[in-house]
Amino acid sequence: MSAEGTTDYREGARRGLASESLQKNLKNLQNRYGRGALEHWASLAGADPRERVKHKRMQTLENLDVVLAALIEKIEARGGQVYCAETAEEAAAYCLELARRHGVKRVVKGKSMVSMEIGVDALLQEEGIEVVETDLGEYIVQLREEPPSHILGPCVHLNRQQIGSLFAEKLDIAYTDDPPTLTRAARKALRQKLLHADMGITGCNLACAETGEISLVSNEGNIRMATTLPRINVALMGIERIVATMEDHRDLLQLLTRAGALQKISTYVSFAGGPSPAGDPDGPAEFHLVLVDNGRSKILADPQFREILACIRCGGCLNICPVYGRIGGHAYNAFYSGPVGAVLTPLLYGINEHADLCKGESLCGACLDVCPVNNDLPRMLLALRKKLAYGDPDWQVHAHKPFEAKTFRAWRRLISSGPLYRLVLRLLAVLQGPFIAKNGMITKLPGPAGAWTKDRDLPPLARKSFRTRWQERRKAGQGRNDAEVRND
Repeated sequence: MSAEGTTDYREGARRGLASESLQKNLKNLQNRYGRGALEHWASLAGADPRERVKHKRMQTLENLDVVLAALIEKIEARGGQVYCAETAEEAAAYCLELARRHGVKRVVKGKSMVSMEIGVDALLQEEGIEVVETDLGEYIVQLREEPPSHILGPCVHLNRQQIGSLFAEKLDIAYTDDPPTLTRAARKALRQKLLHADMGITGCNLACAETGEISLVSNEGNIRMATTLPRINVALMGIERIVATMEDHRDLLQLLTRAGALQKISTYVSFAGGPSPAGDPDGPAEFHLVLVDNGRSKILADPQFREILACIRCGGCLNICPVYGRIGGHAYNAFYSGPVGAVLTPLLYGINEHADLCKGESLCGACLDVCPVNNDLPRMLLALRKKLAYGDPDWQVHAHKPFEAKTFRAWRRLISSGPLYRLVLRLLAVLQGPFIAKNGMITKLPGPAGAWTKDRDLPPLARKSFRTRWQERRKAGQGRNDAEVRND
């Protein structure tokens, strides 16, 4: 999975469509969680809390420098260390230097999208440091040496038979596809890794400026062990993942768990903001918070896209999106998939380089309906498409497909002239004859137009347009009326 270069979106989509297990699992995921979230929002009585929370979220982003300064001050006062990384490379390098300084041999990780974004795993492994994912889904895809396919369900593309074969090969156990048995095998293997780890790396669901703490949400308890057992705890946090007050934190947390997993609250909610107090045997000796910008400041400065920073990574838009629901997360070839990834990835890593992502979404609006913070992803997708159509020097965007743009300009001129449009329709109705198959549909077109018929049939143009038939009907009706008048 790469954030650089042209994404092979179409090939990934074809692979996803061809995977029976993926299709089955995505259907179950969306039927349960996507529909469940929509039903929950529809059942709310009175004012929708999402509007109030979104307003607070945008207020916080408008004062991001102030709330971040408050968070840093409180964490440092508690003995924690904070590093502000402008780029992904700076953030990963800080983690590597910290590991070198302390002679770290093994790192255990809690689930973290930012860790993938900055590429810290590969950097540590190049140094000979073992890196182990402790989230069960992340652990499974790590054993398969592939990226996650969903923000909350990393191995949603796999069935239990595939996982059973994987564990038999990698964990040296007898083959079984019984989920509880497989879970116990993973727990046994991971427990040894956790007990002998030198450093724990986690992400950050939310940070609270008022209390000077970050919060971590999970249903497995692995994150809590990864933050307390190793002597060094590192939290990676995108600079936008912050709230001003604990009240704001409570409201967002409730929306996060409802939208992502239909839970009133997750099984575990852990808070961290500094090293263990002197004399306390539990907890890390050092706590490091790495604040990652990596292009977020530029997004914050653009009123068109600032809204995407309000996202809390619940995965709700993936659970309802008809495009993601068919092709899966691997097709996006990026750290963030689904509708949120179709907006965020181009903004972080190049709009031209990831044009297929924002062009591939359907703009049906389901992602907006399900979003716990009312992020208008369809609007932002359209804004990205406009930049691809016309270019934008501020975002270093050049016209994505000039021929396509010229084609649409010609189409605009054509439909602006009634006589010319009708003439072209009559010509096409005659010329389409050789392309009409026995089933009465156009199944194959030549040249670039062939992309339309590669996966679908098109109905042929009618020999007579609706306009012509309507005029003929009106004339016939007028003729009957005139005859009736003469008879009278």
